Amino acid sequence: MAHIGILTSGGDCPGLNAVIRACVLCGIRRSDDTFIGFVDGWRGVLDRNTIDLDWMSVRGISKLGGTILGTSRTNPLGEGGGIEHVRTNLKALGVDVLIAIGGEGTLAAAKILSDAGIPIIGVPKTVDNDLSATDYTFGFDTAVEIATEAIDRLKTTGESHHRCMIAEVMGRNAGWIALHAGMATSAHAILIPEQRSNLAEICEWVQKPFRRGRAPLIVVAEGFISEEMAQPHYARGLDAFNRPRFGGIGERLAPIIEERTGIETRATTLGHIQRGGVPSASDRVLATRLGIAAVGAVHDRDWGSMVAVRATDIVRVNLAEALDSLKTVPQQRYDEAAILFG
Repeated sequence: MAHIGILTSGGDCPGLNAVIRACVLCGIRRSDDTFIGFVDGWRGVLDRNTIDLDWMSVRGISKLGGTILGTSRTNPLGEGGGIEHVRTNLKALGVDVLIAIGGEGTLAAAKILSDAGIPIIGVPKTVDNDLSATDYTFGFDTAVEIATEAIDRLKTTGESHHRCMIAEVMGRNAGWIALHAGMATSAHAILIPEQRSNLAEICEWVQKPFRRGRAPLIVVAEGFISEEMAQPHYARGLDAFNRPRFGGIGERLAPIIEERTGIETRATTLGHIQRGGVPSASDRVLATRLGIAAVGAVHDRDWGSMVAVRATDIVRVNLAEALDSLKTVPQQRYDEAAILFG
């Protein structure tokens, strides 16, 4: 029997509630564990702001988007926090181990705390699918489905007005959402951070389908950098982990393409719509399996580990492995899509 704390931190993501439900039900049924949830991620740990999690509180939440615990981009090691502050608060609340559900920033903080002797188990979460130690993260499948549906709609209005349409999707420094959504919607160009295409090449990809009587479609990842750019486009400063808040590359490209090609061009940034709404069936299943596995790691006292998916198996890896490198789109995957550009 253990008293387990759970937090969801960083950007929200479809499937978070399914993880919470699986952890709580698995822990109660197998070991009579008790649970508390920290409100708004690491901020809840710093402020000792918690809610009790029991059988009734997680009933029916797997299908809900977002997170019932709330989330934030609070850095627990920043101002007002620190390792000893976290340790003291967890001890005061009687928490034996913390399950941290999050992406790169959340798990980086979790590793530092774990290295300092605080019992932590990680669960990977990001729509960007960019964590290197797991084949897929829950939320990615839903984000791609949402992006695909939205881009399909953009195509029809583009065809009606004979315009070039640009759809900007999330992904930070990885192009997985753009690649999958672009291939699914038969985009005439897919622009991702891993490939620094130049403006002349992009304009040629736009002009080719237009000459055939088609409305050109470009899918661009928010972290894309053209050969003419020195860094990704961001105008909203940095987050709590000193990472750029990307967004706006589509609007930056649209007038350039229109000026160079003479083709009327419009850009749409899908933004946070990709993270909202109900999770797909695939994400619900993956999130549930990871939640069950996280409780298993708790009872094996496998501190500092993260549950992950390899092929169809759920495995455990060290948090350091999860943060070792960014999982980016390999050249072969991009080349497959690029055959159909233009």
